[in-house]
Amino acid sequence: MRQSTLFGSTLRDVPAEAEAASHRLLLRGGYIRQLAAGVYSYLPLGWRVLRRIERIVREELDRAGAQELLMPALQPAELWRQSGRYEAYGPELVRLRDRHDREFALGPTHEEVITSLVASEIGSYRKLPVTLYQIQTKFRDERRPRFGLLRGREFLMKDAYSFDLSEEGLERSYEAMRQAYNRILSRCGLAFKLVEADGGTIGDAGGTHEFIALASIGEDTVVSCESCDYAANLEQAQARDFPLAQTENFGTVADNDACPRCAEGKLRLTRGIEVGHVFRLGTKYSEALQARATDSSGEERTLLMGCYGIGLSRLLAAIAEQRHDERGLVWPQSLAPYHAHIIPVSAKNEVQRHIAEQLYDRLTDFGFEALLDDREERAGVKFNDSDLLGIPVRLVVGKEAEQGKVELVFRDGRGGGVYSTEEAVNRLQDYYGEGTEA
Repeated sequence: MRQSTLFGSTLRDVPAEAEAASHRLLLRGGYIRQLAAGVYSYLPLGWRVLRRIERIVREELDRAGAQELLMPALQPAELWRQSGRYEAYGPELVRLRDRHDREFALGPTHEEVITSLVASEIGSYRKLPVTLYQIQTKFRDERRPRFGLLRGREFLMKDAYSFDLSEEGLERSYEAMRQAYNRILSRCGLAFKLVEADGGTIGDAGGTHEFIALASIGEDTVVSCESCDYAANLEQAQARDFPLAQTENFGTVADNDACPRCAEGKLRLTRGIEVGHVFRLGTKYSEALQARATDSSGEERTLLMGCYGIGLSRLLAAIAEQRHDERGLVWPQSLAPYHAHIIPVSAKNEVQRHIAEQLYDRLTDFGFEALLDDREERAGVKFNDSDLLGIPVRLVVGKEAEQGKVELVFRDGRGGGVYSTEEAVNRLQDYYGEGTEA
């Protein structure tokens, strides 16, 4: 892609209400633009990052044996009444009526729809277990959208649902999804914690877990032990384990707040962003919507369900919240919108322009996606924009071009240097050959 034709531009200033670093940087870098409160357009750069997140999610869900489908966002209110959630969900549920005065809702989640679908398709143990997932835009009428993509009214989500006939089967499906989530978030370069949580309005079978991205801007509080693997959100810790003496001080809490899982561990409070949640639903929805199947002995049994969600647009923002410095974004290799940013220092210098074009073609031949800054801008503007965009590798074509050399710069600060164009390409291949997606 030539930067002169790239849709979207970098910004010097952002709205004052952009409190979170991820919100500011995604706006400034030309990744997103706000249409209304909590509603955003993804410009080509932002959409490319989202697509890379989607690819990782699909690969890991498919690896875990799940099957992808797509369900309607527009859901009949009657389904929600059958489950008892139409009134219980509250004002966050976007409700509407069609021209025939029939009631619908824009789905924030799809438990009712998937359960109804499975009830109509599966009647025997021979088609079980099954886990189905989709990637779809969801809607939630947040009273106070804030922090950009971290709390929006329209958001992109992956939601998966498992169906089993036994508790043992549900545990296997649940564990498979939990492991898939660990792989997804690790491949996205995220620092996160798996914490015990409450089922809320979605599940009531107990034993749910949240995946929390560690970030000071986060609205979730995590209680974790310094000596063992105990971790829970604050509400769960207080409700089930013990009352915390200090709930406002972050860092290590008071000595009398001992870990319930080990004798010597001290507890620590940290902030985080919920990016994923896995639930054991049991028969909450399958009973209400009559999703049943016969077992091997011919007895009809109610299906046991699990539900597994990842907020993909929120995940994008959480990664940006963690992966930035004072100059801009610092994308991990697996998610960057482009693998390399080629910058001829002077667009008017024929040698530099020629070397830059050669590099661009060479990288394309090797399967790399490069952004070529062919704009007639000052070098300082190009470098500042490059820092802001956060592409992992920068290839600077400057005065060394006369000797057929370019400067290789890594955005994360690791060592670079001046190399021949061929050696620079080789080093780029080595960099993306370290087990990450190229």
